[in-house]
Amino acid sequence: MTLAIEARDVVKTYGVGDAATQVLRGVDFRVKKGEFVFLAGPSGSGKTTLLSILGCVLTPTSGDVSLLGTRVSGRKESELPGLRVAYLGFIFQGHNLIASLTAAQNIALQLELRGHSPREAMKEAESLLDRVGLGDRTHHKPGELSGGQRQRVSVARALAGGPPIILADEPTASLDAQAGLLVTEMLREMAKERGHSVVVVTHDNRIYHLADRVVQIEDGTITGESS
Repeated sequence: MTLAIEARDVVKTYGVGDAATQVLRGVDFRVKKGEFVFLAGPSGSGKTTLLSILGCVLTPTSGDVSLLGTRVSGRKESELPGLRVAYLGFIFQGHNLIASLTAAQNIALQLELRGHSPREAMKEAESLLDRVGLGDRTHHKPGELSGGQRQRVSVARALAGGPPIILADEPTASLDAQAGLLVTEMLREMAKERGHSVVVVTHDNRIYHLADRVVQIEDGTITGESS
């Protein structure tokens, strides 16, 4: 079976010589198709760096990364945006919504990048907002939404156009316990329905029970996992 994500012996080093800092130390990390995986560890453990490498935002110093059987490490910088559009949806801690656009327009923009016409994109955006319980907030801008609502828009945007892999970086960090749980439950339900593979970077143990697996990383090394 083809893995959704396969990272082998991934090393990430910043600086050179005596000033070099090794953030990832030969990490092996795999995610099956349709799996919902948490990557957990303390601040500075390397989890966000690993997520950025899996997301074709950073390149590893050494090692190999493949998405759905396609090797993405070692690609030219100019190729990375196309890989992100083809394979990945992102959910960020700070939402990263465009303040001047409505909720629907934020999602429609992502769909247009994936090849939808403006009309198709808006129709799908409205459908996704309805799916995440924000059908009555279609024309609201981010500043008019609560933190939990903004994060639900982010979930809808990440799923827009059906990217096979979703990467989420601390999506509940700025939310209270109830809102964080609701957003994560919604992400899991929609991802499972659509067959997305999901990696969530978190240290929020309030939501660990929602994962198929929780992989622990510390000091740049995978130290164990639980299911």
